[in-house]
Amino acid sequence: NAVDRSLGGENDIHIVSGFRSPEYNEKLVRRGQGVARHSLHLLGKAIDFRIPKVSLPSLREAALRLQEGGVGYYPGSGFVHIDSGRFRTW
Repeated sequence: NAVDRSLGGENDIHIVSGFRSPEYNEKLVRRGQGVARHSLHLLGKAIDFRIPKVSLPSLREAALRLQEGGVGYYPGSGFVHIDSGRFRTW
């Protein structure tokens, strides 16, 4: 992925969440897990991930430098979200 390449590449990438079924996404919404009802995860256009050898703030900064898609930062949960939507951050 472009974020990994910008960090030198060849890193292990741990995927926290990729595609979500509508049923599972709705379950997370009902639980108050902070997921969007119309998440791009439902279309397979989003991923939540971490790179163990890279600090979360550095991973976020690398994603932001690309200025592409959405970049969400979840330090409490230990991952960064990127998607193929318009550029935005949270």
